[in-house]
Amino acid sequence: MSVLEMKVPSPGESITEVEIATWLVEDGDYVEKDQPIAEVDSDKATLELPAEESGIITLKAEEGDAVAVGAVVCHIDMSAAKPEGGEEKKEAPKAEEKKEAPKAEPAKETYATGTASPAAKKILAEKGMSASDVKGSGKDGRVTKDDAVKAVPSMGTPGMGSRGVERKKLSMLRRKVAERLVSVKNETAMLTTFNEVNMQPIFDLRKEYKEDFKAKHGVGLGFMSFFTLACVRALQMYPAVNSMIDGKEMVSYDFQDISIAVSGPKGLMVPVIRNAENLTFRGVESEVKRLAIRAREGQITVDEMTGGTFTITNGGVFGSMLSTPIINPPQSAILGMHNIVNRPMAVNGEVVIQPIMYVALSYDHRIIDGKESVGFLVAVKEALENPVELLMGGNPKKALEM
Repeated sequence: MSVLEMKVPSPGESITEVEIATWLVEDGDYVEKDQPIAEVDSDKATLELPAEESGIITLKAEEGDAVAVGAVVCHIDMSAAKPEGGEEKKEAPKAEEKKEAPKAEPAKETYATGTASPAAKKILAEKGMSASDVKGSGKDGRVTKDDAVKAVPSMGTPGMGSRGVERKKLSMLRRKVAERLVSVKNETAMLTTFNEVNMQPIFDLRKEYKEDFKAKHGVGLGFMSFFTLACVRALQMYPAVNSMIDGKEMVSYDFQDISIAVSGPKGLMVPVIRNAENLTFRGVESEVKRLAIRAREGQITVDEMTGGTFTITNGGVFGSMLSTPIINPPQSAILGMHNIVNRPMAVNGEVVIQPIMYVALSYDHRIIDGKESVGFLVAVKEALENPVELLMGGNPKKALEM
């Protein structure tokens, strides 16, 4: 008998423990080599655990268990032959027959049960109640005057609808996110500044070029490329926003790694666009699409979610009008995008309807001053409202062909 002990591999640096989120096989199943057998949660991502060899599997941990990296989670009997005609089904153990307890005899009911006496009926009417709301104590269940006097009208008694309650353990990823968010609120001097952006220039560019852009590059021309490149420009103008605190030191970067918040099956994930300063519109859109797909399919790795210097989150896709996004530590700032709404706006002395987005910049005031935070957000606004000159070098066709 040749048995392989499968151990938890290291999902990344600094991770010492994972949680068995879901077993994809059952104890005693025959598994093929490289077949996914479990999903494990770390504090940063959910990863699949593939079988290292083929054979009969014996599980050594249960769903919800926290196991150390390097610990044995299952055995695979590699000498076992593959069952013919598919997996062998194990018979469930027969439960012992339980003898039913004798049922209590129901209380005797008659035509008088629940009927109120004239005096009781009058009192109940004054209270806005009916005889059916009161349990009668009289003969054969009659509702007496004393029952009516003691009856109390309902002040929120549960109705006939469902009132179920479910208790479910938070995943390791969700618990870690909760800890990080609380620590940000407690350990940073977080403030938020707001502005508004007239999105009409971007609407006009997308209307003119989006079909050619998609046909040429295979990805859509969305808003993220404009916002990412606008943030890159603003980060280069205000380097303090592209910095972070490490103990008593301020660490600044000469590159812009932009984290983008993506909603995944296990919650919010924040993959990173590396060296966004070197990317074109096509490059940003391709990378956003690639990372979003990997996050939604649970394939994102820890390495793809670490090392960002600035974050962009888009609550507008869910309908958010305005919010104060929470900083993604150890970064010092995060830009919040919101929904686009047609609003009246003064343009060249006239009131016109324009598509407006409110934007928010949350920042750590310990390292970023008000002048820099406001200046950064204004620089983002300027680039978005004048993208041809500030993001495309005056030649949108050339910029979108690259």
